[in-house]
Amino acid sequence: MEEQRRRVADFISAKKELFIAASDWIAANPELGCEEYRASRLWVDLLREQGFRLVFPYGGYETAFCAEAGGSEGPLVVFLAEYDALPDVGHGCGHNWSGALSVLAGSALASLFPALPGRVRVVGTPAEETVGAKIDMAHAGLFDDVDLAVMIHAESARTKVVCKCLAMEGVAFRFQGRSAHAAAAPWEGRNALNGLHLFFHALDMLRQHLRPEVRMHGIVTSGGAAPNVVPESAEGRFYFRAPRRAEVEALVRQVRKCACGAALATGTTVTWWTYEKPMDDMVRNPTAERLMAELLEERGYPCSASEEASGSSDVGNVSYRCPTLHPEMATVREPLVIHTREFARAMTSPAAHASLLAGAEALALCGYRILTDRALREQVRADFLRFRDKESEDR
Repeated sequence: MEEQRRRVADFISAKKELFIAASDWIAANPELGCEEYRASRLWVDLLREQGFRLVFPYGGYETAFCAEAGGSEGPLVVFLAEYDALPDVGHGCGHNWSGALSVLAGSALASLFPALPGRVRVVGTPAEETVGAKIDMAHAGLFDDVDLAVMIHAESARTKVVCKCLAMEGVAFRFQGRSAHAAAAPWEGRNALNGLHLFFHALDMLRQHLRPEVRMHGIVTSGGAAPNVVPESAEGRFYFRAPRRAEVEALVRQVRKCACGAALATGTTVTWWTYEKPMDDMVRNPTAERLMAELLEERGYPCSASEEASGSSDVGNVSYRCPTLHPEMATVREPLVIHTREFARAMTSPAAHASLLAGAEALALCGYRILTDRALREQVRADFLRFRDKESEDR
């Protein structure tokens, strides 16, 4: 394996300026989910230059792609690449960095062909922050033949290999009332914004009865057009998260009762609908986690033992279809908060560049071990089946 380590390291060293420049360019030119036309084209062109076979568009998404190298059969490792940005803050989740890391890792591993068994894919997955392309891809069975799907998520000062994503459902609520002149005849109106406002308060009252790991947050997307008109319609969008899918479903049932109560109290009516596809929690894989921890620590990134859940990701949906690994890696030394402008700026720092290269090397060598070590591959598969079945029973 030492020869392969050297070849992977040499490839990354030779390509580092190209991939750092690509990551920084995407950071400077952020695109929202399903609008990542320039970022996806950049990665497609670069992967084609590395000798990959391309399908673009892919999986029903204009900005998704599938790049494959190696043979037509045998073990398969998939590197998941994200490249969508957030409104206002740009790449505050570091998808410029993580996408570059996955594409570089896949390219480095593919450079070992034809002396390597199996296949390598780099799958471009749009809109992780919104509709989650991986959800549809997983549902369509596009990961069912995969021995390991992997990507690294950007973090600030902490590295950890145990990813505990929260299951999540996005629900919109629309309150409907009756308009009236707000000064001349307010008694003729029914204020839909009051209904939505009271709903927010009801959620706040509900929080004291929920477990600490449950999350509820929302925004007002419409609430009237003029202060002298009683709002006829008001709408809000919310995310509801919990460690398990069944817990999210139970939470949403409670929340709907809160909405009905708010509507009753304000003389309005309320309707609701799911506006984004639900994201699943994460199926763990201890064997793959131990391997990745070893590879990251060898490169100077000690792994935290923390198993606390934080956000949600469509990677969770992939983890119910194939063995999946989604570690978080320190990109900077200071403890910045993700989804902020400060974190977005840090994604083009020298520390982020260094972690991109180290993470890509670790990811490529993880893939190498999966492709070449049958016993390891079988243990990873056994972990997947055991933990998936356990999680499914808890749903």
